[in-house]
Amino acid sequence: MARKVSSVRSLFRYLVREGELAENPADKISTPQVQRKLPRHLNVADAALLVEAPDVSTPLGARDRALLELLYATGLRVAEICALDLDSIDLPEMILRALGKGSKERMVPFGRKAEAALRGYLSVRDRLRGREADEDALFVNYRGTRLSTRSVRRMLDRTIRRCAVQHRISPHGLRHSFATHLLDAGADLRSIQELLGHASLSTTQRYTHVTTERLREVYKKAHPRA
Repeated sequence: MARKVSSVRSLFRYLVREGELAENPADKISTPQVQRKLPRHLNVADAALLVEAPDVSTPLGARDRALLELLYATGLRVAEICALDLDSIDLPEMILRALGKGSKERMVPFGRKAEAALRGYLSVRDRLRGREADEDALFVNYRGTRLSTRSVRRMLDRTIRRCAVQHRISPHGLRHSFATHLLDAGADLRSIQELLGHASLSTTQRYTHVTTERLREVYKKAHPRA
């Protein structure tokens, strides 16, 4: 219902802008409140199990390991990670340049685990080549062309089945896990907002899920009669 009301409102807004109507009658319609569910995320142990699952003895395994490490280390959207070029990564400084929604660029740091996985993948990347090889793309398929978002989702599904992680998680679930684990470790929402590339702090709040343990810890520290 909310989606249909939004569509109708947008249609009438267009008609007003084109001069077909004097006012937007749909503005008087209230949007139904949509219940927001907490997104699924992994705990720290399961996240480690997942990103370390690929077999790095093969070029594709080394690629998958680097991709999963980077997804979890940076919280990038799957489209953002697929769009990375070789020159988007600064390995010595352990930082990357991501192009987010609205073509907004942001700099995102990553850790030593992701750096090591990237170095391992880059050492064998040239073995993934074909007649239409993409010279610029960071993550490529077995033909050497840029990896698609659909391929990343399929790879993640295979890896979850192989390492027996019980949660049904998506690439976006790693983004939720990234934000949640940062928040649990004491990072502030404003910093997480910058890392995720959100224009609004309210959007970031939907991506974070404070664990019961963290809530209890904060309560004990803050409440005078805890």
